[in-house]
Amino acid sequence: MSSSKAALLIGGITHARKEWEECGSLLSLKEYPDGSREDFMSKCRNGDFNDVFVIYRSNDSTAVTGPFNQELVDVLPESLKFICHNGAGYDNIDVEACSKRGISIASTPVAVNDATADVAIFLMLGALRRITIPFQAVRQGGWRGKNFKLGHDPKNKVLGVLGMGGIGRAVATRAKAFGMKIQYHNRNPLPEAEAGGAEYVSFDDLMKTSDVLSLNLSLNPSTRHIISKQQFDMMKDGVVIVNTARGPIIDEPALVDALESGKVFSAGLDVYEKEPEIHPGLIKNENVVLLPHIGTATLETQRDMELLVLDNLKEAVKHNKLITQIPEQAKK
Repeated sequence: MSSSKAALLIGGITHARKEWEECGSLLSLKEYPDGSREDFMSKCRNGDFNDVFVIYRSNDSTAVTGPFNQELVDVLPESLKFICHNGAGYDNIDVEACSKRGISIASTPVAVNDATADVAIFLMLGALRRITIPFQAVRQGGWRGKNFKLGHDPKNKVLGVLGMGGIGRAVATRAKAFGMKIQYHNRNPLPEAEAGGAEYVSFDDLMKTSDVLSLNLSLNPSTRHIISKQQFDMMKDGVVIVNTARGPIIDEPALVDALESGKVFSAGLDVYEKEPEIHPGLIKNENVVLLPHIGTATLETQRDMELLVLDNLKEAVKHNKLITQIPEQAKK
């Protein structure tokens, strides 16, 4: 392999450092572990990365360079052909700008499915039981808490999955073990073998007939605020909302209003519209179960994600293609 090609790691790599270093047999390795957006862009303009063929964009890279928006993409080296992103979501990458530059993007689906689905079920059960009140009270010497109320069983409830990709299917599989009926909505129905017995319904029917709504779809312009006042108004009284996808999928002020009115019985949230800021109406509402975006925060999953990024990187170098290219590009 020609040594004129380089890979650039932005941010850190924690669980697969040895495997990253082994990629040095394929191409030269560069690292930009920390710095600033201005410094990174300056280095791009000055030609420091002119031999970079592929970027490994780590979990913490956005904190280093900011989003890969049009401004940043415009200064990336002409030699760059691939971005291997560590994360199932890639809303901090301007896909259109990269595509116009001929830059292919990979993310890490599959590797995140089980851990994220586990957290979704954790949040669903917690929200059904309104677990925040007794969970906090018992540590404060208040036993169950003065506002303790009975919750609900998952059995015989209708779980609506919005976004029946890998994570959504993993959620559905787990929910069936609790005796739930599963229905889902995608842009297109899944092949029967992939649906696992779940019923395909329209978006409006999913809103109207689900007892629990699990959000498992990517964030893009068409899904931002896909759940807002209009959708809450459609839902059953006492619906439970679970979001382990991306915060801006929900209009947070509308969710707060729906919780305060009782339209939404409870919510289980791992993601927020303006992370790490959380809407004060969610924090003060005892019927909400809150987690700080830990859907993939297990040792096993983090290593699997890093290894998948490296597998994509090696495939790019060896065969000029990606294993898990993002759908917007893969379908073209």
